[in-house]
Amino acid sequence: MQYILEQLKKLTAIPSPSGYTIEAARYAMDEFKRLGYEPKLTNKGCVLCSIGGEGNPILVSAHLDTLGGMVAEVKGNGRLRLTRVGGLQANNVEAENAVVITRFGKTYTGCMQMNDPSAHVNTEYADQKRDFKGMQLVLDERVKNAEDVHKLGIAVGDYVCFDPRTVVTESGYIKSRFLDDKLSVAILLAFAKHVNESGAKLNRRVDLFLSVYEEVGHGCAAGFPEDIQEVLCVDMGCVGEGLTCDEHQVSICAKDSAGPYDYETTTALIRIAKECGIDYAVDIYPSYGSDADAALSAGADVKHALIGAGVYASHGYERSHVDGVKNTLELLKAYLTRA
Repeated sequence: MQYILEQLKKLTAIPSPSGYTIEAARYAMDEFKRLGYEPKLTNKGCVLCSIGGEGNPILVSAHLDTLGGMVAEVKGNGRLRLTRVGGLQANNVEAENAVVITRFGKTYTGCMQMNDPSAHVNTEYADQKRDFKGMQLVLDERVKNAEDVHKLGIAVGDYVCFDPRTVVTESGYIKSRFLDDKLSVAILLAFAKHVNESGAKLNRRVDLFLSVYEEVGHGCAAGFPEDIQEVLCVDMGCVGEGLTCDEHQVSICAKDSAGPYDYETTTALIRIAKECGIDYAVDIYPSYGSDADAALSAGADVKHALIGAGVYASHGYERSHVDGVKNTLELLKAYLTRA
């Protein structure tokens, strides 16, 4: 668990919104190598790493990319209007610190605010809609107009990355932006570490796959071996009204917005969780799409399933717990090492 939390903190500290993921991918590549493996970087920028085993090949995926923003307009007042990358909600980043990464390497800090954010001035502040038209990024630079901003090298198309604010409490709660899905990436790294150090015998060939375009819908659409027979996606488990999962459990998804997951594979995961005494929940996610869905949409002839540690407040300031992480890791171990 200590290793997982260390990896999570390192991963969330690396900005990686969809399309700007090379630094996170390089970090993951280096960590796999440090653990004794030989990972590959795909043409698309995903990380593929075989960790051993023979026959009936399975791809276990998580995604390195996160939500973020992009400069859509340099406004006449020197502020920046943003467009979202992935499903970022504007209200979830109000008053959040951010970094602007320019196309050619410079970075600048700023803060996301309403267009007129002073409650002592704007009498309609509380009632105004929180969206990207009514909000702007205020740079921590002395700029008064668009020309001042352009002189800094900031332009339309530059990425805006928000502060993850990663915290682990004494009671075991994990709070951070981008637990979706860097928490799962840390879990897969820990599983690879476990296999290498314990000599655990895998019950099939296991390829780990860290995708980089999941938040925009095509992360696992290409780049993995053609002989893969099953895709097990490890992503955040949903927590919310009408669902049974909480942050202490591993969630097994039976159906999401793209339809039901493979019945046989999902049933096997549930059976193993029961037999091993793993705390789990089975849920249906009403507004969710996974890398496993992307693989099928791209034409892959594979069985598919989805699991993940329960995550509260998805796509916002998210929260999970070390219990949910442990249960997810234990389910992976049982599913991939039991005879």
